[in-house]
Amino acid sequence: MPSLENVEVDFITPRHLAGGGDPAWITVPLHRACGWSHGDDPLMPRVLLSSPDQKALLRLEPDPDDQWWTLQYAAEPAWYASFGARTPVELIAAFTDAFTDPAPAADAPCDPYGALRQVGWTPDGDNGLASPDKTVHVERLGTPADPGAWFVTVTLGTHQKVWQARFGAHTPPYLVAAFTAALADPTPIHRIDSGRSLPTLDPDVVTRQFVEIPVVYVAGALEGRVRSLAARHTGAPPVPPALRQPPPRHDRSR
Repeated sequence: MPSLENVEVDFITPRHLAGGGDPAWITVPLHRACGWSHGDDPLMPRVLLSSPDQKALLRLEPDPDDQWWTLQYAAEPAWYASFGARTPVELIAAFTDAFTDPAPAADAPCDPYGALRQVGWTPDGDNGLASPDKTVHVERLGTPADPGAWFVTVTLGTHQKVWQARFGAHTPPYLVAAFTAALADPTPIHRIDSGRSLPTLDPDVVTRQFVEIPVVYVAGALEGRVRSLAARHTGAPPVPPALRQPPPRHDRSR
């Protein structure tokens, strides 16, 4: 059992099956580090965040029949991105971090398939790729002359859809590439009390490594993320990311 000073953290791979996670990982940095404003309607189970220029609106709204996260961009050309409830917040954050970066790198990858091919994804259909374990499929609808929306779909078995991400046809490619790069990243995602949130506990599908971590370290991860994103606007050195890899001791796998 963990001590009062420690908490048991579950490091999970593959990351696309880690469950949704804490929405604050996205909403708090957008508000505190990127200047997005939010409304206050405590009677509604939703979050609305608007970008400083009022061109982008992020909506988080529980909907058992549709996407839970939707980001709409109203400038020309307009586009949208949406994510299912079980989309790991770390993957969504890769997208929102790239979108809010005040000075995106000139050499940022723009091929959404690039990072996937580098880790062994294979062709799937006319214009798609499938993960090595066949649980994730990424495809773009349309034709080369008239490309359409992007779809990232995670499934278990034949018909059990776990989550889906959708990107409108005019979504900037570098933003979709930021999402797929996070999807391809082999780094485990950490969760606390993950047994209730994982889409499957099958050890043949997911690997779980339990590690005792100091509570103060876990609690500081979000604060460190906020400082790191805020530093992009001030030119201060970025804060190293926390909890990206499990420590090499006091661990056990399941």
